[in-house]
This record gives sequence, C-alpha cells and structure tokens, in this order.
Amino acid sequence: MIWRLEAMSADGFEGTVLGTLIMPYCSGIGNLIFAFLLATQRGPGAEVMTNALVNNVTNLTLLIGLPAIFWQANSPNSGSKNKPKKDSSSPKPKTKSHRFSILFTLVAVLFFTGAVWALGRDGKLTFNDGLVLVGLFLFWQCFHVFEVLQGHVGSGKSPGWTVAINLLLLGVGAFVSYVSINWLVDWLNTRPAGFFSKDHLGWLSGWMMVLPNAILALYYGWRRKPEVVYTSQVGDAHICIPLCIGIYALFQPLTLPPVFQTGIYLLAGATIAHGLFIATIGKLPRIAGFALVAAYGYFLKVGLLK
Repeated sequence: MIWRLEAMSADGFEGTVLGTLIMPYCSGIGNLIFAFLLATQRGPGAEVMTNALVNNVTNLTLLIGLPAIFWQANSPNSGSKNKPKKDSSSPKPKTKSHRFSILFTLVAVLFFTGAVWALGRDGKLTFNDGLVLVGLFLFWQCFHVFEVLQGHVGSGKSPGWTVAINLLLLGVGAFVSYVSINWLVDWLNTRPAGFFSKDHLGWLSGWMMVLPNAILALYYGWRRKPEVVYTSQVGDAHICIPLCIGIYALFQPLTLPPVFQTGIYLLAGATIAHGLFIATIGKLPRIAGFALVAAYGYFLKVGLLK
C-alpha cells in the first residue's frame, strides 16, 4: 500500500489530496468490509458504531497526540524557524493551500460527527438516515475528485495507465482483507466469553483496522510529510463516519451503543481543538498532545471499564 501511495505521489498527487481522497480508502477498506459483513449477516449494529468510534477517536486523539509529544506534529506553513528565508522560489502559496485543505477537512469531520449525533438522538439510525449519511459522504468526495481533475488539467498531465495498475492492486488487497476479516468475525462469534470474544467485537475490530493508518502516519511522519500525516488521520475518519455507519443503516436499523455519546463528544472536541491550533499557530503543541492522549485514556475507561 505504501509502495503504491508513493507512486501516486510521484505522479503528481498533492499531499493533501493523497491523504483525503486515496489513503483513507486504503486504510479504511477494513472498516467498510466489516460494516458490510455485519449488515449482510444481520450482525449487531452497535458493534459497527463502536468500530467506527474506536477508529475515529484513535485517529484524532492517540495517533495525532503521540507525534505531537515526540516530534511536534506540524502542519504546512506553521511558521517554523527552520523554514528557508525569503525566497521567491519557495512554494508559499502551495503550503497555504495545504493548510487550508486540512482546516476544510476538519470542518467536514465536525459536520459529519454532528450529523450522526443529530440523526441518532432517538437511539437508532434507520434506512432514511443511512441515505442521508451516504449522500453526504459522496457529496464531500466530489470536491476532492474535482480537485484532482483540476490539478491534472492545470499541470497539463492526465492519469496514465498506472492508475489502472494501482486500482488492480488495491482490489487484490481488498479481496485479501475481505477473506481475513470475514474469518476473524466468524472466529470471534464462536467465542462466547472473555475479552477476545463477540462481546468486544467492535473494540477489537476497531483497533485492528486502525493499525494500517497508524503505520502510514508513522511512515509519512518519518518522511517529513506532515500534511499527509494530518490528512490521513482526519480523512480516514470520513470512511467510518458517515460512510460505514450509513452503509449498515441501509441494510437494517442500527442501534447505538452506550459509548456513543462519549465518543461523539470526544470527536467533536478533538476536531475543534485541531482546527484552532492549525488556524492560529500551525501545529499541535506538545501539551495538547498530552491532553489528547489523556482523552483517549478516558474513552477507554468509559467504554471498557464498566
């Protein structure tokens, strides 16, 4: 997956587009398959919501908070002293565009989270709610599709035959994910008790499926591409909320789990905090990283230590 993402980046895909349009599908394919499997097998919808909350809360608190603690999670144009001096060749407009794209994506996360909260105030999500959530996601993706097309038209480039190869390899990975996740779901359902059982299906699957995104975040952090790190975590949140939730609700009503309110409030609070820091100082301070990790610990306490 990293190999193909690097190839797409070399073909001219901007870092923020890579993180919001392409990478989320690579890292979130497991969540999509999980939601589809439980929907078609009439599994518990509460586990799908738990899976989505675990994925998103982990992305926006732990996986951004830890880099801020150890390496300072900078966004583009953060005003670092290590930036070059005044240079007409410096890509300042591009870094400003990246920063705006991150803020725009954070606004979308806040909007989607609020939509799920509003639609789920009656304790469940129905078919009509699923239509709204899936429609919102598709409308949002249209912005990024047009952004990619505009970038290629402006640069005089057109997607080559390598796009088909990338899609083929992604399809192979999706099939392998389908087989493995289907096996894991069946295996957990055969275990009636204990931590590794169907009682914690949403938590265990959420942690497992967030691992690819964590690896990508660490890799691109090491590559000094902070805009991809940030947008990979934020963009991945769109796959679970609202897409995975909406897909399940299209098949059958989804009952909300007890951890729903806590997860939604943490997501909204973390998103607002990220937006404020990126808009003002261009990076997440170390103290904010500690606060995000502590918030994730609180999420685990409320959800697991009952």
